[in-house]
Amino acid sequence: MNSYLFPGQTDFYKGKVRDVYTIEDRLLIMIASNRISAFDVILPKPIPYKGQVLNQIAAYMLHNTIDICPNWLLKVPAPNVSIGLKCVPFKIEMVVRGNLTGHAWRTYSAGERILCGVRMPDELKENDYFPSPIITPSTKAAEGHDEDISKDEIIARKIVSKADYEQLEKYALLLFARGKELAAKRGLILVDTKYEFGKLGDKIILIDEIHTPDSSRYFYADGFEERQSKGEKQKQLSKEFVREWLIKNNFMGKEGQQVPEMSEEWISVISKRYIELYEKLIGEKFEPKELSDEETKERILAALSDLK
Repeated sequence: MNSYLFPGQTDFYKGKVRDVYTIEDRLLIMIASNRISAFDVILPKPIPYKGQVLNQIAAYMLHNTIDICPNWLLKVPAPNVSIGLKCVPFKIEMVVRGNLTGHAWRTYSAGERILCGVRMPDELKENDYFPSPIITPSTKAAEGHDEDISKDEIIARKIVSKADYEQLEKYALLLFARGKELAAKRGLILVDTKYEFGKLGDKIILIDEIHTPDSSRYFYADGFEERQSKGEKQKQLSKEFVREWLIKNNFMGKEGQQVPEMSEEWISVISKRYIELYEKLIGEKFEPKELSDEETKERILAALSDLK
């Protein structure tokens, strides 16, 4: 997709998977591309419909959590486009974990019991539930890898004030509980996720996407306990299968490592998995929509005109 130029545009940022336009320092246009990243590296080939899937899930989830926390979203003018309020982002991500999996499990299985200042109980197996969800924040790196950080460090380094951090914790746990509730209705378990927040004046606002397969991990609820008792792998819907494939092919984003070749067949598998998660989470059939760059721009311009 080509870059656009919009009236009143004051900034443009090409992220790992999204193109972000700032309008009059007041609004953000986020265009979700079909790019896919893992281990903070953009993989070489796009995934069909991924941008539409992520954008539509995020819009659905933001709409279904607006009673918990104000969010940035104002309009969704095209399948892969969202327009919302520009906030000053906090330079951390609030990672909430309900189960011992992914990065937490890698830390735990290496014998460590402290993650981001949080003690994890002994004698847990991979994918077991924590007694209650834990928050393991990470710094939001402009480039390179995000890094684990503790609540005490965040406050001591004045990255976020104590009062604001405590509000972020409350919001994150309430949003996670709602996410789990929405997932449970669809036969899924929300395992872990991340939230990003910003400020508009004195008000804390939920920003970015939430509860999507790029920001979250889901297990199928059916058969979960049985698989746990037998020590079997959990059936999951998330981007983790892409990370696992990369690890198996000796790539973890480290210097000198080469991204493995992505076959057309593998790209098709990833696309189908994203669509499956959309249909499972939203409970509706996915309708692929491909708009021309021109039509996308016209819809954005019409939405901006409404927001004046």
